[in-house]
Amino acid sequence: MISVLIIGNGNVAAHLVKAFLKVDTISLTQVSSRKLENIPKATITILAVSDDAIETISLKIKNSFVVHTSGSFSMKGLKNTTNKGVFYMLQTFSKEKEVELSNVPFCLEAERDEDYLLLEKIAKAIGKKIYPIDSEQRKALHVAAVFVNNFTNHLYKIGNDICEEYKVPFEILQPLIQETSEKIKTLSPEKAQTGPAMRKDEETIKSHLNLLHKEQQVIYKLITQSIENGN
Repeated sequence: MISVLIIGNGNVAAHLVKAFLKVDTISLTQVSSRKLENIPKATITILAVSDDAIETISLKIKNSFVVHTSGSFSMKGLKNTTNKGVFYMLQTFSKEKEVELSNVPFCLEAERDEDYLLLEKIAKAIGKKIYPIDSEQRKALHVAAVFVNNFTNHLYKIGNDICEEYKVPFEILQPLIQETSEKIKTLSPEKAQTGPAMRKDEETIKSHLNLLHKEQQVIYKLITQSIENGN
């Protein structure tokens, strides 16, 4: 039986707790990051807290193996004096939305081989896609994820704003969004690119800019230029 302690009660912690509670070979304990007076012993201690809290909280932990769940925070940023690692799931998590963890990539890192194997074991208990990723690679992955997820979602928000302004249902765009995400499973994003910027259709681009507000124009011009330059 592997004992797992999760510190934190945010979105990532909520999904991990729900998943680990279904695994017979794992004994789970969860504590709030605000209540660290008596930290239970555990084989693996997972800090599912914000990046700016990792150093402070890890300083207080004496358990033998401590990992964090951050995409951008280095493994060496953990301040516990015992063994360190990372248990990063590359996915967007909301408490209100179920996520199928078998589809989620688990990016793992540990100082010692035996600790990595332990992380791999608990990751395989709740998921299927396991990757050995070091801190520098994980930081790059996190930046890439910001582009393909956070920035893309902001563009969805702009698209929704335009639809609302012109009284068009945003749902009309959803099959297009779905097709684009499906297409890049078989084509590289570069080969999947279409649209007026790709065609260098200046008349259409000018027409679009005339329809947009100033803030939207800035984003439209920047992305159009990037596509035209092949960046």
